[in-house]
Amino acid sequence: MKNVWCDLPLLPADENGPVFAEPWQAQAFAMAVHLHARGAFEWTEWAEALSAAIRRAQAAGDADLGDTYYLHWLDALEQLVRDKGLASEDILAGLREAWAEAAAHTPHGEPIELPPAKLERLVGKAAASGS
Repeated sequence: MKNVWCDLPLLPADENGPVFAEPWQAQAFAMAVHLHARGAFEWTEWAEALSAAIRRAQAAGDADLGDTYYLHWLDALEQLVRDKGLASEDILAGLREAWAEAAAHTPHGEPIELPPAKLERLVGKAAASGS
């Protein structure tokens, strides 16, 4: 498979590929690439969603200095996941809440992990609701 990320303007990268300031950025990047590879959306849809997220942020006052790029990436990913019916806003909100709670209880420098029971409850809700 071609490295589809090569076609993305403004992607923070060096000669070896994308660069990430924080682990969550790499995870968001990987999720988008994985969902594309699984056929959840076309790369052109992804590029359009990312462009729209960046435009929304700029219209809201984002200075567009590059430090918020992966926030736009995550916004676009969540929007596509909702639009494609892969997860509802309730499920995404539950995941954001679980992540924030786990982060708040994780010592600095340690990896943030969602408790398996919490994740299973969220996945169970998604399966029950058809999302």
